[in-house]
Amino acid sequence: MSQWRRAELRAVTPESDTARTLHLTVDGWPGHLPGQHVDLRLTADDGYQAVRSYSLSAPADGDRIEISVQPAPRGEVSPYLAAHFPVGAAVEVKGPLGGWFVWKPARPEPVLLVAGGSGIAPLAAMLRSRLDLGDDGPPFHLAYSLRDPGQRWFGPLLDTIAKAEDPTVTAACLYTRTAPPGHPRPVGRITTADLDLPGFQPADATLAFVCGPTAFVEKAANLLVHLGHRPDRVRTERFG
Repeated sequence: MSQWRRAELRAVTPESDTARTLHLTVDGWPGHLPGQHVDLRLTADDGYQAVRSYSLSAPADGDRIEISVQPAPRGEVSPYLAAHFPVGAAVEVKGPLGGWFVWKPARPEPVLLVAGGSGIAPLAAMLRSRLDLGDDGPPFHLAYSLRDPGQRWFGPLLDTIAKAEDPTVTAACLYTRTAPPGHPRPVGRITTADLDLPGFQPADATLAFVCGPTAFVEKAANLLVHLGHRPDRVRTERFG
């Protein structure tokens, strides 16, 4: 049974003009699998409490966890976490939670990650965990749909993958409104061509993880099933 634990903010990493990753230490943290999430609880001075769920955006690392936060319009918790939560302050977290939308590093099959916007957060934990395996891990590909270059999260991680030129771990940004100069893919929403990739076919026993807003997740999952991937091999997590 998960319990509430005290978590202290140790550092902050900006991800975009408005989003940031919170680096927290958690008392007695038991560890987690890539793809799991936590419940986070804030308590106001008058005793009012608010609870929200956030994906863990980094693999297990002792008592340290990371969550990445984008302020939601009219949100009650995320605007505070993204802009006002100070280093040294404490919150409570419960977790790790979730057992379906997880990747276990011992699995041998190719993995196709499909992210829409901030849905990249749990998939970043999977990518990082895969990179930790070095040459011993399975093929990984990330298809990351985002509005414009200013919304690109985890830039250092994606740059590391691009510079390594490792054919077993790849990533592609799919810009929907504005692309950087010289970007090889035309601007537009995700299509079948973005997911119909050598080495990540249904015949390869590919395991797919799709995360993002509900409409994006439904479209991407339908594209994968249309390509022949079995529904039970397409794991989804929706935001909103």
